[in-house]
Amino acid sequence: MDLQVIQSKIYEIRGRQVMLDFDLAQLYQVETRVLKQAVRRNIARFEGEDFMFEITPDEYNALRVKLRSQFVILETDGRGKFSKYPPFAFTETGVAMLSSVLRSETAILVNRSIMRAFVAMRNYITTTSTLTAELAELRATIEVLKRDGEETLEAVNDLSEDTRKHIDNLYQAIAALSVKPPLAGKPRQRIGFHRDDE
Repeated sequence: MDLQVIQSKIYEIRGRQVMLDFDLAQLYQVETRVLKQAVRRNIARFEGEDFMFEITPDEYNALRVKLRSQFVILETDGRGKFSKYPPFAFTETGVAMLSSVLRSETAILVNRSIMRAFVAMRNYITTTSTLTAELAELRATIEVLKRDGEETLEAVNDLSEDTRKHIDNLYQAIAALSVKPPLAGKPRQRIGFHRDDE
């Protein structure tokens, strides 16, 4: 069975990845009411939202609106109208439990494919989360480098300004020295040996 077809039937409701009873019934090639009856007869196996829960009318309506916009048709009553009963939502664990309730060969084969689809979705989400975290880290690093680069440029500009001032001061000092006349004052001493009679 094509994993992409199964993955397209996995929805996020209440923060959980779930499959709805009518999609599962279609995959198992049974009527939805048959699947629901089997679950109700074995309800102890599905206790807790980590296995299965009935979605609220508000959740059901929101899902129908969302799926209509995606051109997907939810289960109808045969006349093109939506079922009035909100569906059961099965988590990955709940779907695994279904294989112990629906014992047909088709159910066993389909369950294998569904488990693979859930694993593939989980791996995809994990990979995406990791990539998102790595991208966020790269963005933060780039921002730090950008900020450091701007600070470095400012420091270089400040240094260049200071350097220009020092060079100007040096030129002025050299110019001042070159135009100063030698100091007239006391006579210079002669170099070398001197006799007293000189």
